[in-house]
Formats: sequence, C-alpha cells, structure tokens
Amino acid sequence: MLRILHQIFRTGVVTEELVPSEAGSVELSGRRLEEEVRRRFGKSLTIRFVDAGSCNACELELQAVNNPFYDSERFGIHFTASPRFADMLLVTGPVSRNMEIALRRTYDAMPAPKLVVGLGDCSIDGGIFGKSYASLGGIDSVVPVDAWVRGCPPTPSAILNGILKAVSSK
Repeated sequence: MLRILHQIFRTGVVTEELVPSEAGSVELSGRRLEEEVRRRFGKSLTIRFVDAGSCNACELELQAVNNPFYDSERFGIHFTASPRFADMLLVTGPVSRNMEIALRRTYDAMPAPKLVVGLGDCSIDGGIFGKSYASLGGIDSVVPVDAWVRGCPPTPSAILNGILKAVSSK
C-alpha cells in the first residue's frame, strides 16, 4: 500500500495542459458562428440530432460541444427533440436500413429552409461500415447534405466549424 502511494506522489499529476491555440480558435470560430446565426436565424440555431447507425464516437464528441469548455449555448446553438422546431439536421453514422425511413421522416418534418450536416466519416461514405445488407452507406443516399464534418470522430472545434460552414453556405 505504501509503495503504491509513494509511486503516486513521485509521479505527480499527469494530465495534459490545454493548448492555448485551441482555446483561442474555439472562441474565434464560436464568435463568428454566433454572428452568422444571429444574422441568419435572428437569435439562435436549433438543431435536431439523429444517430443513423453510428458507433457512438461522434455522439461523444457532440456531447463535448455542450460541455462547459466549448459551451455551444453561449453561441446561440440549442438542441431540440422535435424536428418541427429545428433549423438544422445533424446526422451521424452510415444510414442503417432500420433508420432510413426515420431519417427521411425527420427531414420531411423540418420547416424550410432545411440545413443538413453530416457528422463524421461514416456519414460521408459509410466509413468502416460501408454499404452492406444492413447499411445504405452515406446519408446523402437518403437526404441532401449541405456540409460535412470530417473526422473519425471529429473534434468538438471541428463540429463547431462544420456548423459555421453550413450556416454560412446558405
């Protein structure tokens, strides 16, 4: 027991330091995103998120977008459970055959103009899942996509930049 405690004290804290450039880039892209959201949507951007069959790595990074460090709420980004209130549809994963109809119905229930963002490499072409008996591949085989966020999984700052790209494009 004492040997373990001695090793803990000798090793010290081993957490990573935050790189200042990442903190600055999040703040910068967040401010640009906030300006674009206010210009285009008035006050806030409401996002409906759909997991079309992913491995949940992208969902973990998407949850990090809401944590106190990234805090997407301060930039005017909110998530909703109803597609009828959504300005943007954020989709992760390849489209599994079981989710094809649900994804299409969610897209159809959204009011116009509709923004769709594919999150992660799997949403682009199916990723490691590809096209198979259980998967249709990328989400563009079911709904039109305005922007892609590359990465497996993409970082929270890349997700914010992808949302900015989609909002700026239309």
